Amino acid sequence: MTTAGHGGAAHTSGGTGHAAEGPGEHAAGNGHQGARKPSHRALAVTASNRAAAQVYADKGGPLLVEGLTAMGFATDGPRVVPDGEPVGQALREAVRDGYAVVLTTGGTGINPNDRTPEVTRSLLDYEIPGIAEAIRAEGRTKVPTAALSRGVAGVAGSTLIVNLPGSTGGVKDGLAVLADLLPHAVDQIHGGDHPQHAHTETSTEPSASQRPGDPRGDDHR
Repeated sequence: MTTAGHGGAAHTSGGTGHAAEGPGEHAAGNGHQGARKPSHRALAVTASNRAAAQVYADKGGPLLVEGLTAMGFATDGPRVVPDGEPVGQALREAVRDGYAVVLTTGGTGINPNDRTPEVTRSLLDYEIPGIAEAIRAEGRTKVPTAALSRGVAGVAGSTLIVNLPGSTGGVKDGLAVLADLLPHAVDQIHGGDHPQHAHTETSTEPSASQRPGDPRGDDHR
């Protein structure tokens, strides 16, 4: 474990075995024979000047680790870094190291020091705005100021990066949204097929191509 002095160096606990201890491992059988090993790696990053300087304890990062592990990811972190460019450095290293997912907490507000969205966006090949919008919408059901979060989500290389707010409540709201999205999104980024949904309903109405007057099946004028 590397701890930061007040000079702003990163404090990291990555690779400390969180993935083996989190709730996801218990759900998979707690190490019993036949338990499924996580197929993708994830990293939790906390952006906070004061947490990096150990002025106070990081509370959001451990929640990210717990949530990612519960989703089935082999999770490292939390890696605690100061706001701004150190976040970008942590993200670049994560993309280089081939992490499937990076979740960040902190630095998404409107304070001048909150630069996580800017440094994240500079690395992305493309954004997935619906993820960030869903996280803000979930937060707004409880705290109106959740609308002020500027977090972004997108893909850099084959790494999905999602910014969550710095509060523990914002992290919990974000994880609630991501639990339904993240495993599928990662599968898609890595070439998975869309799930096939069986349609059991039948209709006695003629199809578009059978209706009189339609020149062709895909023309519904």
